[in-house]
Amino acid sequence: MAENDYDAFAAAYDADNEANAWNAYYERPAILSLVGEVAGLSVLDAGCGGGAHAAALVERGAVVTGIDASAGMLESAERRLEGRARLLSADLNEALPFENQAFDLILASLVMHYLPDWSRPLAEFNRLLPQGGRLVFSTHHPFMDHPSSGHDNYFETYSFDETWQRGGQEIAMRFWHRPLHAMFDALKSAGFHIDTVSEPKPDPQAATLFPKAYQSLTTAPRFLFFSVVKA
Repeated sequence: MAENDYDAFAAAYDADNEANAWNAYYERPAILSLVGEVAGLSVLDAGCGGGAHAAALVERGAVVTGIDASAGMLESAERRLEGRARLLSADLNEALPFENQAFDLILASLVMHYLPDWSRPLAEFNRLLPQGGRLVFSTHHPFMDHPSSGHDNYFETYSFDETWQRGGQEIAMRFWHRPLHAMFDALKSAGFHIDTVSEPKPDPQAATLFPKAYQSLTTAPRFLFFSVVKA
């Protein structure tokens, strides 16, 4: 199986994402809290996956467009959202099919660490926002990735591979580590002002439901969250 082939395990991934500690009780509540009030806003969910974030945004009153490169994940999103959001196939490594300043807010959940170069997607996000518009995203924390990657130099941007178990399958995954300074430099170069950088703790419910995961998530960094504003 090719790396990051979400089409091959979309249903299993979406089912796991729905209720596990890392997504349901850590990433999703944290990024939605950082997004804040969205009623009446036009929101792009970039890398929408199975649509869990999009559904939450719709329920909060946003007008949502979701994009993803995986047809399988978009099918899951379509089943979940039942026409309540516009869903399109798009690749964040390429130009996005929207007019300038088409959105008030862009959310990108756990997608940036799949991209070898942030300059193109950040330039596109900047183009799609008005001045003062926000990009809110989560990504792998570099202090989590680097110790387990087997790579010698933290200060380099490099790819590394993992194997996931989903739905009885072994899944080949490839991610991109970048040091903190590279993240900040990319955002500045793309014309964004950094408003918030967050290293949140999980939902307290995880302590009872997933005690081992809760211990891990409250003692070591896992994901890093940004709220940035178009200058």
